[in-house]
Amino acid sequence: MPTFPSNQIMSLTAEQSQHELGESYGPDLRLADLLTPELADLELSYGTAAGDPRLRAAIADRHGVRPDQVVVTVGGMHGIFLLSYLLADGGGQVVTTAPMFPMTRNIYASLGADVRVVPVTFDDGYRLTADAVRAQLTADTKLVSLTTPQNPSGVAVPLETLQEIVIAMNAVCPDAYLMIDETYRVASYGDDAVAETAVRLGPKVVSVASLSKCHGAAGLRIGWVISTDAELVDQLSTAKFSTVVSASPVSEALAVRVFEQEDQILGVRRSWLAENLLITQDWVSENSDVVEWVRPDAGALCVVRLKPPVDLDRFGKACRELGVRLADGDWFGDEPGVFRLGFGFLPAGELKAALDALREAVHAAH
Repeated sequence: MPTFPSNQIMSLTAEQSQHELGESYGPDLRLADLLTPELADLELSYGTAAGDPRLRAAIADRHGVRPDQVVVTVGGMHGIFLLSYLLADGGGQVVTTAPMFPMTRNIYASLGADVRVVPVTFDDGYRLTADAVRAQLTADTKLVSLTTPQNPSGVAVPLETLQEIVIAMNAVCPDAYLMIDETYRVASYGDDAVAETAVRLGPKVVSVASLSKCHGAAGLRIGWVISTDAELVDQLSTAKFSTVVSASPVSEALAVRVFEQEDQILGVRRSWLAENLLITQDWVSENSDVVEWVRPDAGALCVVRLKPPVDLDRFGKACRELGVRLADGDWFGDEPGVFRLGFGFLPAGELKAALDALREAVHAAH
């Protein structure tokens, strides 16, 4: 019987720790931020398979595509699942990276896909090269699955590198699709420029994202898939209808409100992330004798590594005693001693307190 592999990342959905450094997003929006009197008249009927036209138009506008090239999904993971089911079921070949978000990896495992892995490492700054991807491509490749900025590192893949990968795919596996998970794309720091979406790189490039991470609206469970391939969009709409019929019209209406306020929402969060990034950077610098990091390009997360000698069992015990929760690198397929640190969730003062507690745990392990 097909199963989904278990992963301890599920623990992040349990009770929040005193010093929460495991989360990968910023502060949550509140329902009161989005409610309007008009929403009281919303009919609780089925939505459409492709999604609310107003929501599809808002998403399309921000990606330079047409609304009919957008399919709204129940979170970004639903979009990844549908695309994988269509392209890689029954042993289809998938090229992807490690480390990577474990839920995405679990989808490929549950489908029995033939997964070919491109390793990206801490020592190389988690930088992906087109040559490394090209080396894993074969004529049987159906899907190349990449994330930018990456989870857990927050390191982005330059658009030029993605273009080189598209060229390589055209030569080796022209029928394959390149899926880019752009979940953290608009979570830039302060006045940093927002990276351009990859969906414009060609008809075989598909963008997946959601409102969960950058906008603080994970509870809406609204994501999307964007493709300029009309046949694929039709297949995705049919697959969505066949699994969940539609997303919640209530969530879709609230998502429209998020996009109506997006400039304000993201403006506040980019300042928040910029401040917390500097706090984290200073903390790493002050504790450089025992920890190191890879500075992220965007998003509310980064990767830290404990310097040897370190007793990981003592470190874990100290974290539990001090109420500190990190995301273990092992969840993502990373090396021992590496952890994802979420710096965007807590207010600055609470982040400093959490990092002080983390410092105590680190020193207890050395």
